[in-house]
Amino acid sequence: MKSFGHWLSEIGLDSYQLVFSANKIDFDVVRSLSEADLRELGLAIGDRKRLLHAAAELQGTRVVEASLPLAAAPESSTGERRQLTVMFCDLVGSTALSEKLDPEELR
Repeated sequence: MKSFGHWLSEIGLDSYQLVFSANKIDFDVVRSLSEADLRELGLAIGDRKRLLHAAAELQGTRVVEASLPLAAAPESSTGERRQLTVMFCDLVGSTALSEKLDPEELR
């Protein structure tokens, strides 16, 4: 089995070897790190994503990104859970305004 430092080099994160070593992070811990943990260690957002993807591959799981096209997801006969973010915006007085204006004018 390859060393943790060699694995970091393979995924392009060898510059963080000292950080992980100083914090006693190895294969047994890397799988349980969260994005907040990696942020606290000082990893840039792209490096955090790279490490989380590589750690998921170590576990044999797949990280699903919302930005991936649906065609990239493999066909499956069972359902899958995905995280979803919903944003709702409401302007103060918009309901009263919508009652007074024509729909095209409101738009």
